[in-house]
Amino acid sequence: MPNMLVWPNPEKDQVRGLVLRMRQWMDQHDVQLVMPDELADAVGMPESGKYWEEISQMDLTATVVLGGDGTLLRAAKQLASLNTPILGVNLGHLGFLTEVEVPELYASLDAVLHGQFALDERRLLTARVIRDQQILAEFEAMNDVVVAKGPFARLINLETFVDAAYVTTYPADGIIIATPTGSTAYSLSAGGPILTPDLDVTVVTPICPHSFFDRSIVLSREQEVRIRIRSIHRDTLVTIDGQEVHPLEDGDEVVVVASPLSISLIRRPGWSFFHVLRGWRKGH
Repeated sequence: MPNMLVWPNPEKDQVRGLVLRMRQWMDQHDVQLVMPDELADAVGMPESGKYWEEISQMDLTATVVLGGDGTLLRAAKQLASLNTPILGVNLGHLGFLTEVEVPELYASLDAVLHGQFALDERRLLTARVIRDQQILAEFEAMNDVVVAKGPFARLINLETFVDAAYVTTYPADGIIIATPTGSTAYSLSAGGPILTPDLDVTVVTPICPHSFFDRSIVLSREQEVRIRIRSIHRDTLVTIDGQEVHPLEDGDEVVVVASPLSISLIRRPGWSFFHVLRGWRKGH
């Protein structure tokens, strides 16, 4: 019997009823629905819950994420270790990562069971916080790594290096190191370019730099980016995908390198990034 992992966002109003209908559909198609135990409890289906150690040993056909881009971003780092394709189901606004809306869900599940889909690989970044040559924290990022000042602090100075080469010191509100996936998020609003997701690059974009000539720099993904903080303010932070936060002090370094992890998003035949981009532009 095939197994499908379902990762619901319990905060979405319709998710409980949707998971129940999905289990009924899967029962009819001889598919076992499993969920991480804490999420199964949260949606009122504890009988479908399993510990992560057990899930990681299962042969999974696919993972179905119910929520939106934010839900998929939260789940991505843990799901990457499973090496299982992910179908994102959008329960919110237009998503760049999620693939289908609820009315298309069951046809898409049937296509997944029959192998009628393409894979869209998205590689991650690893960010490390270093103080006095010691690693304080390590994160995986699918969208971006952002070093930024707090709401009331003055500009911070960010000494920026690529590999062993000194680039410049940005006097700015902050700096963004984004993947192609994250190029349509915070980096775009800060004036960065739109990158197609198949590019093997990262983009470095300063936030409100105190210089007219400070523009985004596109780098090979394999190049290391090192940001050294020069600020007396205690509220400087590094933020990962807008969800994980770590405080920074003067002299700390944030080092961003290519991660060995990636995730594979399930796409229907004929999917196009530019179709999604056109839809986003119409929505704005």
